[in-house]
Amino acid sequence: MKKLKCHCGAIEVEINIKDNLKKILRCNCSLCKRKGAAMSMVKNEDFKIIKGTDKLTLYQFHTKVAKHYFCSICGIYTHHNPRSNPSMTGFNLGCLDEIDTFALKNVLINDGHNHPLDKN
Repeated sequence: MKKLKCHCGAIEVEINIKDNLKKILRCNCSLCKRKGAAMSMVKNEDFKIIKGTDKLTLYQFHTKVAKHYFCSICGIYTHHNPRSNPSMTGFNLGCLDEIDTFALKNVLINDGHNHPLDKN
C-alpha cells in the first residue's frame, strides 16, 4: 500500500499497487503536456481517498468524459479517470514521497494529442 499526498497534505490517498509500477507514462494531450506529470494507473477499487474529498476540484474539458482532480488549496494534480478507460485511476507519481520522478526509466508516452476517440 502506497500513500499519495498533495503538496499541502489536504488530500491523502491509499493506493494498492500490485504490479510495482510496471507502466509509467506521460501524456501529450493539451492538459497533460502543461502539467508535465509522470503517471501510473490502478483499477478504481485500488485507489481510496482517505482524507480531503471535500478539497478536490474536478476539471473536465473537450468531451467532458475524463475526470481530472486537483487539490483546491495547493493546486496539485493528484489523479484522474481517463475517458478511454473510466474504470481505471491514473495518479501523479510526484505525489508519492518515495518516488523520484526525475530518476524514472522507461517512461511511455501516451499519445493523447491524437486520441483514438477523437477520430471520426
